Amino acid sequence: MSALDKLIQPMQLNDIQALVAADMEGVNAHIRAQLHSDVALIEQMGEYIVNSGGKRLRPVLAILSARACQYEGVKHHLTAAIIEFIHTATLLHDDVVDASNLRRGKETANSIWGNEASVLVGDFIFSRSFEMMVQVGDMRVMEVLATASNTIAEGEVLQLLNCNEPDTTEQQYMEVIRCKTAKLFEAAARLGPVLANRPADIEEAMATYGMHLGTAFQLIDDMLDYRADSETMGKNVGDDLDEGKPTLPIIYALNNGNAAQVKELREVIKNGDRTKLQQVMEIILDTKALDYVQQTAFREAEIAKQSITCLPEGEYKTALSSLVEFSVSRIY
Repeated sequence: MSALDKLIQPMQLNDIQALVAADMEGVNAHIRAQLHSDVALIEQMGEYIVNSGGKRLRPVLAILSARACQYEGVKHHLTAAIIEFIHTATLLHDDVVDASNLRRGKETANSIWGNEASVLVGDFIFSRSFEMMVQVGDMRVMEVLATASNTIAEGEVLQLLNCNEPDTTEQQYMEVIRCKTAKLFEAAARLGPVLANRPADIEEAMATYGMHLGTAFQLIDDMLDYRADSETMGKNVGDDLDEGKPTLPIIYALNNGNAAQVKELREVIKNGDRTKLQQVMEIILDTKALDYVQQTAFREAEIAKQSITCLPEGEYKTALSSLVEFSVSRIY
């Protein structure tokens, strides 16, 4: 097997993590330094959620993007840490809004320290991310991250408006996940060519990659809420149902079920009734809703992979392509 053949072999997640391990040490150093506060509770809660076993896909993506665009400096460590801080702040706020008590197989911060502390520490981490943006010293970087932060907030509000609303359309659902989840993936991917001063077409290609990768990732996440178990997922199965969130499995089943099934689903979404999870899963299975969601994710994944054909061949491009494969084939 030639060296080039080795490069184009798909990589597993642990291979990708090994490839960026040295860079991630730099990212983690920034995270540890920036979590420091004279207020002990801030540092305690920040450390808890940052070190709670997440896959760190977003900062990994930021590193891969910079390396794939042949960036030679070290500012990508700081921008990757900023991406993780923004994500961490949204997790703290999300868990309060959703009244979640389990994430990544561990108790959520709000279930340990309370909602008030979670919201306020989330605010601290979010505002600290903006201090870090200033440290980068690049207005374009700040523009990308500030825009992403604002879009994520809009996505949160859009999702809140859709809760307990059985007439939510697929278009409305896709707008929520593109804002709430995919926008941060997009920003992480866009920052590589921004830091490396690559042409606008490369920046847009990477942004397209990140947006469609993030969309595919969230589609699979929403599918797993009706397929996996709590131990595998690291969160409670049926959380979306309990919160009255009409995600794509429900939306498709509503549009393709019989009259009795549609009636039951509408009531469940209106009431956020987890006790009907088994009945709902049977309807989703009967309407082949999960197959539809998976195929939708696969289409998004293919767009992501095709968008990076402009990048030079190498292990970082291979890792970006493999990250897409992981996102749509994962079971957790």
